[in-house]
Amino acid sequence: MHFNWLTNLPKDKRFSRLSVELEYDLRPRLTRYLMRKFENDICGDFSCFHFDVDVNTKWVWVGAQTPEEFRKVIALDFDAEINGNARQLSIA
Repeated sequence: MHFNWLTNLPKDKRFSRLSVELEYDLRPRLTRYLMRKFENDICGDFSCFHFDVDVNTKWVWVGAQTPEEFRKVIALDFDAEINGNARQLSIA
């Protein structure tokens, strides 16, 4: 699974910490979601999935590099499952 971080923030220590915390929050949720949707019928380690993440809003989209047949399967409920349940992270 690959993340493309979209932001207007400077790529400094604060951004690095924020992106690590976001990935730590997103990766297990995305993995559980993908496992439910595909069971064993995908690219094994989810490496064919790409996600664009708006760092400012914490919104996630399925990236265009994800194979179309997988994007079609998750198109109907991805936003509700992943973004609808998004938790706000507080960065100290």
